[in-house]
Amino acid sequence: MQVYKAFFKIIQKNRGQILIYLVVFMVLALLLTNTYNPPQDTDFSKVKVNIAFINNDSDSQLVAGLKTYLDENANLVDLPDDTQKLQDALFFREVEYILRVPAGFTEAMLSGQNVQLEKTTVPDSTSNVYMDLLINKYLNTAQTYTTYLPGLSQADLTQYLARDLAEQSEVTLISNGSHSANAEKSGYYFNYLSYSMFAILILGVSSVMLVFNDTDLKRRNLCSPIRSATINFQMILGNLSFAILTWLVLISASFVMYGSFMFTPPGMLLLLNSFVFTLAALSISYLIGNLVKSRGAMSAVANVFALGTSFISGVFVPQELLGDNVLTIASFTPTYWYIKANNEIAAAVSFNADTLQSIFTSMVLVLAFGVAVLAVTLVLIKQRRVEA
Repeated sequence: MQVYKAFFKIIQKNRGQILIYLVVFMVLALLLTNTYNPPQDTDFSKVKVNIAFINNDSDSQLVAGLKTYLDENANLVDLPDDTQKLQDALFFREVEYILRVPAGFTEAMLSGQNVQLEKTTVPDSTSNVYMDLLINKYLNTAQTYTTYLPGLSQADLTQYLARDLAEQSEVTLISNGSHSANAEKSGYYFNYLSYSMFAILILGVSSVMLVFNDTDLKRRNLCSPIRSATINFQMILGNLSFAILTWLVLISASFVMYGSFMFTPPGMLLLLNSFVFTLAALSISYLIGNLVKSRGAMSAVANVFALGTSFISGVFVPQELLGDNVLTIASFTPTYWYIKANNEIAAAVSFNADTLQSIFTSMVLVLAFGVAVLAVTLVLIKQRRVEA
């Protein structure tokens, strides 16, 4: 196993560069764990809007019923009927909705005519839409009674409206499971893992290939008693061992930080996805290692490739914040599909056939990238061997 031992001796001599990316990753992982804030509860909660109610009609029972209904669903703020003061209250958000009941409102409603209330609101606000829905609900219900029960007294109409509008529907939210905060944290952890994984593998594999691709050394190896097939086998074994060792080191911190979560289905899927990505990254690193000609180029390619794919694929900037054109370009890299699978795993509350199909499809695409690049690398190596 002389070639295998030589492989790791070369890695040992280049451990300084490799350790830099390992330390960077660990620092990012620790910062993420300490600064992460779990998402706020997104369940619906009713919030009352501050409104002003101005009545220019008579103090009828119908108007009083409307005011009582709004008081139950909003906060009525007592303001004088003064244009300047109403505008100031709206500007400083003392109120968000000003409703004015015009003269003749009661008579028009009882006679079945269409009634138009006057309103002044904060532009494009949700409170505007919410209050419109409440008021329209009251008016539409009142209009239904006056249309089909003509001659109905104000007292009866107000009583019917209060009874009908007091009806509430019971809503039950059914969840397929709970979402662990560790899922979000570990998702970010494994997203950042791709950057360090690419950089470490490119540097490690390229440093070895620079030595073994040296013309004089290749000629000496051809004259050695070790067969070419044995050399190639030990080289492949060395690359796989280095990749798996790197993967084990990078994922080790996840077991310390997230504990038993890593043995749950989401945790196991994240580990599987990262292992598949490691194989694809190794394949690309092997191609780069056979193309670079100097140590300076090796470091430059490692930085550009690792950082470039990370920025456009969603490692440092979430994919949902990236433009369509950027994501289209990123889809031609394995990092994009790796991050996509990680995000789906971290966001899933439960795993069904559709969710798993999407996740495994991304994994297969990552593996396909690795196989395709490996095939190109083997063709390149054979071509060089023929030319030599």
